[in-house]
Parts: sequence; structure tokens; C-alpha cells
Amino acid sequence: MSKILIIGGGAMGSAFSIPCLENNNLVTITEPYNKIFIKNLASNKKFHPSLKINLPKKLKFINYSKDIYNKEFDLIVIALSLAGIDFIGKELKNLSVKTPLLVLTKGLKYDKKKKKLLTISDLLKSNYNVTNVSVLKGPCLAKELAKKNKTSVVIANENIKIAKWIGKLISTKYYLTEFSKDIIGIEICSAIKNIYAMVIGTGQNLNSQSDLFQKSVKEMKFLIKYFKGDVSTILGLAGIGDLYVSAIGGRNSKMGDFLGKGFTFAAAKKKFMPKDTVEGEQLAREIAPYILRKIDKKKIPLMYRLLKMITQNKKQLIKLD
Repeated sequence: MSKILIIGGGAMGSAFSIPCLENNNLVTITEPYNKIFIKNLASNKKFHPSLKINLPKKLKFINYSKDIYNKEFDLIVIALSLAGIDFIGKELKNLSVKTPLLVLTKGLKYDKKKKKLLTISDLLKSNYNVTNVSVLKGPCLAKELAKKNKTSVVIANENIKIAKWIGKLISTKYYLTEFSKDIIGIEICSAIKNIYAMVIGTGQNLNSQSDLFQKSVKEMKFLIKYFKGDVSTILGLAGIGDLYVSAIGGRNSKMGDFLGKGFTFAAAKKKFMPKDTVEGEQLAREIAPYILRKIDKKKIPLMYRLLKMITQNKKQLIKLD
């Protein structure tokens, strides 16, 4: 029995608690940004408004404070949005936390000072001196995990023994884990698949979408190699596995469909998705300053066009040539 702290009470963090609890771990969730949300979860029969389920009775909730890091947890899970990574990095650095970390968050950050793109694990290590970071990625929809639908994910750490140790803590009959040393490739895939899901969504029929899918995979393969990851990672759960799930449904592909119909991003967002968060858009704005300046557009034409469509709000239909 291990003690696991999950930082982030959103859909994914809360769904992730379910297999952890089924492995007889003591699991606690805290939320740095929304104390009222945590209070409501704890008092309202643990009903989660996004997942539409009652979370397990054994799950514990505590208010976020720096004091929680003084408690003896065996694993700290970061399930915040990309915007919260810098905050948690500063907290962990200032308190010299040495507990192993598992990051569920997907995304990349552009470091303006260093003028380079950083994966989340790189950001935590280089900017905040946070070590012993593992990442968990793959095709996992929070609502399906909460229903205990069969789900496969990959845990990456340069030290494969740590990845496998985490796997033993969280794996169940329905929540299966694979392992990889390619933490860079895993993180690159899991981030950019949201952009390519939009690209694929621009296709207005199955024929064009399938063509865009295979072209997207080629570009993802190039980008993995460019950032010095293992290109074989594209064939795994964090690569085509996650891309497939994102491309056949979800907010990114939905937005892609509107872009393919000739709407600008701003017009489509306002008219059809005013309350929805489109992760691909957030990532596009984050990485565009680097990608558009540093990488030859002939190598990644689909990515290049999509970034232009979002950052310049122009109608620029994705072409199949």
C-alpha cells in the first residue's frame, strides 16, 4: 500500500484516482486553483460534475497548501493544465521536494529567454531543478477511464525501473501500462497530436481525412527526430494511438472540421464552441514563435499551415498536395 497525492481535481486527475484506489493505495486529491471545487466534491457525495459519477468513498480531499509536501507521500501526480506547470515547478523547487513525480499534463512550453521549446519534464528539470520526473501519456479519455473501460497508457522515464515501479502502483485489469525510456519522444507526440487532430479534422470526408492522417504521422515522425526523440515512438500509444482517439472525436477535430469548412478560428470559436477549451489552439500559440521561425516549412507543411490559421486568424485551407 502506497500513499499517492494527486495535484489537480479536474476530470483526468479524478479519473486517475480510480485505478490507483483499486490497487489498495491511499489516494488524496488537492486543487491549487479551486478550493471551493474540492469542498463541493467532498461534501456532495463526491459527485464529479465533469465525469458525472460519484468518486470512490475511500478517496480523500485536502485543501492545497505548501504543508502538504511535508506529508509522507510515495508518489506525487501532477494533473494540472499546462498553465499550472510553472506554478507547481516553483513550489517544488522552493520546498526541495524529492518525492517521485508522475506528470499527466500534455503540452510544450516556449522558453523566451532560452528561445527553445521545452517538454514538461525538461521544464521542471532545467528551470526548477525538479528531478525524478516520469510522464504518463496515451489514448485515455477521462470519462472512459472513470467508467473502467479498458485503457492502455505508457509511462516514460530514462530510468525504466522507476517507470515499472509506478506501473505496479496503478495498473489494474482495465488500466494497462507500457513503459519507455524515450521521455522526449513520448512528450512530443502527446503534445502535437492535438494540433494534428485539428489538421485531420479539416478533411471533409473519410478519404481526405485518411490522407491527412498519414501525412500527419510523417510530420510527427520528423518532429520527434528533430527534438532528438526515438522515431519508433510514433508507432506506440503516445503516437498513432493517441492521435487516432483525438482525430475521430473531441474538441480539436471538431474545430478542424469548422476550419475545413472555411471559418476562421475566431469565427468558429465564437459561433460553435464559445465555452470549449481547444487544447490544440493553446499549444499552437505556445509553439508558433519557435516552429515558424526555426523549422523549414517544407518539412512540416500541415503544421505550418495550421499554426498560421490560428495565430493569424486566416482562412488557409489545409491542402492534400
